[in-house]
Amino acid sequence: MPHITCNNMDMFVEQLGVGFPVIFLHSGFSRGILAFASQILDFQSKYACYFPDFRGHGRTRSDSLEWSTPQHAEDIIALMNQLGIQQAHLIGYGMGGGVGLYCAIHHPDRVTSLTSIGQSGYVASYGSEEFEPEWLLENDGHAFIRLMEDRHRDAHKGNWQEFLRQKLKDWRTYPQLSEEQFRGISCPTLFIAGQHDPYAPEEDVMKVTTLIPNSRYVIIEGASHRPQMIREQPIFVNDTILSFLEEVGRANEQASVVRHT
Repeated sequence: MPHITCNNMDMFVEQLGVGFPVIFLHSGFSRGILAFASQILDFQSKYACYFPDFRGHGRTRSDSLEWSTPQHAEDIIALMNQLGIQQAHLIGYGMGGGVGLYCAIHHPDRVTSLTSIGQSGYVASYGSEEFEPEWLLENDGHAFIRLMEDRHRDAHKGNWQEFLRQKLKDWRTYPQLSEEQFRGISCPTLFIAGQHDPYAPEEDVMKVTTLIPNSRYVIIEGASHRPQMIREQPIFVNDTILSFLEEVGRANEQASVVRHT
């Protein structure tokens, strides 16, 4: 590390801590360690934490500028194969929550648990028109443009317009899952959403948890789309997820004892 060659790309990955693997899956405009800066210290003291940059994002390098949520899921499984990780807890934020859902559906034997923050499992493209390159250029969005150029320069080679077009296409298309697929998710699943998150409203996370057998949700009072970030409620979010992971770990240990008696 930090670059791991897999699936015809050089994926940038930061790894901190020792223990059972936890893979953090960032949102569409972000990159690994930025989306989860407020989780690093709390989680690395108990787990081996991996913070990859998705294809087309951050410091990951690929010849192709095309990407999608399902492609990211396959890339994460390829990364796990390359690193020799048989199973991991997945924690996804925004688009990363969708990536985690695809991993849990298509590779159930690789996902120990899934935590989805700000992602209900349904398409939520509210406000996406304000991220069209043309809209940004016409409405003085130059600060955001510079941020995207700087944050993803290694991945998109300065082609911020193509990056945004890929993002908007993905945002308006995924997650694209059926009720049958939701019902087929077998790992323990936790949904976290801010009270004022327009992209993961409570009615949506409530609906999806009625479909996924071993699932639950927590609404963070007063929080927005990014409750895990600084200036919101990262301590509460961290404690909630860590408690969930500990519960999953105890249940797996008890199941292992039963199998061997």
